[in-house]
Amino acid sequence: MERMEQLRDLNTRLLREMPQYREQAEAFSRSDDLRVQRRLLRALMNLRPPIPLDAEFLAVQDALLSAEREDRGVVEAAALPEVPGRPGLVLWQGDITRLRADAIVNAANSALLGCFVPCHGCIDNAIHSSAGLQLRDACFQLMQAQGCPEPAGRAKLTRGYNLPARYVLHTVGPIVTGRVTRRDREALASCYRSCLALAAEQGLESVAFCCISTGEFHFPNREAAEIAVETVTDFLRQSTSIRRVIFNVYKDLDAAIYQDLLGDPAPAGGRP
Repeated sequence: MERMEQLRDLNTRLLREMPQYREQAEAFSRSDDLRVQRRLLRALMNLRPPIPLDAEFLAVQDALLSAEREDRGVVEAAALPEVPGRPGLVLWQGDITRLRADAIVNAANSALLGCFVPCHGCIDNAIHSSAGLQLRDACFQLMQAQGCPEPAGRAKLTRGYNLPARYVLHTVGPIVTGRVTRRDREALASCYRSCLALAAEQGLESVAFCCISTGEFHFPNREAAEIAVETVTDFLRQSTSIRRVIFNVYKDLDAAIYQDLLGDPAPAGGRP
């Protein structure tokens, strides 16, 4: 099945499930532009609630997402250079959905179901969009079992599905309104500790962290990075399975902050 055929098939199936969006999507669904069809697919996937998944849909979706994963290029976490003088720590600038690590960390919201805003630029949206609809379903199962929203500072583990990473660690960071409080700082440190502890419980060796809480949740970038570096460094002093922690940054601002804190001349990688 060609790429355009895959996109049209997936979009048709999603609009059949969600007829309330057919009128809004009509002009886009008729387009012969591959980019328009792909953006429509991402929007519909973002909007789709966690309802039962169709095996035929998943077969086409997985084929598409796997091909896109290879098109973007997989980055091997094990091959990234450590920060000089900081054993076990890596600074990498780029798209976290390209990293083949044992686990990548998703900065989630308390519903833990991914971002429902079509094509939103947050990391939660990016990870769910690249992993596929199975990820929302897996999160839904976890939250149904829990029976309440996810508190800040904890961690949940799911498979990575169509991501290069084997697993995704989902954590809810603190939302900062006004000045950063002691409670905010403790919650953010707990996010890092909880993710690493859960990864260690599973015998994982490499974990890639995004900049938790610094985007939509408004934690000041430098203070968040200071907490991240201190908490991860303390954890690595313990004897666990964790051998490598990647600080994944995307913005140049965050790259510069981590370079300064780690004494690293430059992060590996670079935004695509």
